[in-house]
Amino acid sequence: MKFYYVYILRCIDDSLYVGVTSDIERRVMEHNMGKYPEAYTHSRRPVLLVFYQDFADPNQAIEFEKKIKKWSRMKKQALIDENFDKLQDLSECRNATHHKYESDVEDIEE
Repeated sequence: MKFYYVYILRCIDDSLYVGVTSDIERRVMEHNMGKYPEAYTHSRRPVLLVFYQDFADPNQAIEFEKKIKKWSRMKKQALIDENFDKLQDLSECRNATHHKYESDVEDIEE
């Protein structure tokens, strides 16, 4: 069975890069060799693999990659650290109109 991997690299400048591949060892080596001069990681080498998750379905891998690319650095770091409580907390909606905060908003308006 072929697997697809969503991965996070920590760059030398401490930034995080998210990608997807079917061959994680080859892809990390390509990042470190600077195979693609236009790539984000090219000027931020060396890179270190700090997280990966495998998927049997390539579409699920692509969707997960797109999802975590939009995450804040703190949320990505919680995933890397496997701090799922913090990840859940960072995922909660903080809008005043969110149902969790409705009673607080009503108190403020009164």
